[in-house]
Amino acid sequence: MSAPENTEKTRILVLEEHPLLRHGITDYLDSQPDMIVCGEADNIRDARNKLAECKPQLLVTALRLGTGDSLEFVRALKAEHPNLLILVYSAFEETIFAERAMRAGANGYIMKKAPKEELLAAIRDILSGGIYVSRDVAIRAFKKSIETRPANQSSRSETALANLSDRELHIFHLLGSGLGTRQIAHSLNLNVKTIESHRENIKHKLGLSSGRDLVECATKYVEGMASVSDANRTN
Repeated sequence: MSAPENTEKTRILVLEEHPLLRHGITDYLDSQPDMIVCGEADNIRDARNKLAECKPQLLVTALRLGTGDSLEFVRALKAEHPNLLILVYSAFEETIFAERAMRAGANGYIMKKAPKEELLAAIRDILSGGIYVSRDVAIRAFKKSIETRPANQSSRSETALANLSDRELHIFHLLGSGLGTRQIAHSLNLNVKTIESHRENIKHKLGLSSGRDLVECATKYVEGMASVSDANRTN
């Protein structure tokens, strides 16, 4: 259904470092009768400049946790531009990072593997004053909100994990996924000593005594998150 010709189009800024993906998103959104991409950026500095130039109503941004942390950028933007709507999309596991993104101030979170129609649905939900997460995440959050558990070791572990920074949680997840320190450093564009420092901080926050304990704990956590995700998909 076409929008009336006199309807003002929603102004959108797209932040994505990969040109082909950025142009694909831009072309798709520009093809909508009620949307226009007023600016594109491939890094946070350029995105800030575009925000000042084109004054978008909505930012669509990829999630990056290496150099130039997107979640820190989202937090800063929400402090500086509280009325700016933000949709984060990512290849990172949504059961881990969707909540982090929303806490940072995002209005929605969508996976990169989602169909393009879901991108539109997410944007329209956000523009109408709602928030957007996938059905799996919504169900998991609902279950979490109604479950009653004693203050056992499991709940204490979750509390400890909540104390990890976004970067630390990402590294913890990568460790649990089987990556070594050098592989993580390469994937995040950081040096090995920085990753080692993060590992030590994570061990301290989780009360673990050795690197082996850390990897074992991270592996169990990732396996547990995968089980939750699989269970949600079968419900």
